Amino acid sequence: MVEAFVRLLCPECGKDWQDEPSSLPGHRNNSTCSACGATRRLAEFMRTERDLNTVKQFE
Repeated sequence: MVEAFVRLLCPECGKDWQDEPSSLPGHRNNSTCSACGATRRLAEFMRTERDLNTVKQFE
């Protein structure tokens, strides 16, 4: 089985990281940046539309 991952980027502080989509909340739910504490909808942390679509597949 191939493990999927998505790339995320905090629009506030610029921190970037990767995570497994199955471990993330839904794209409409809030998520918080571990570096600066900014809270936004998870969709706003997605680096690309492809990352967002990958998360939607796991919801």
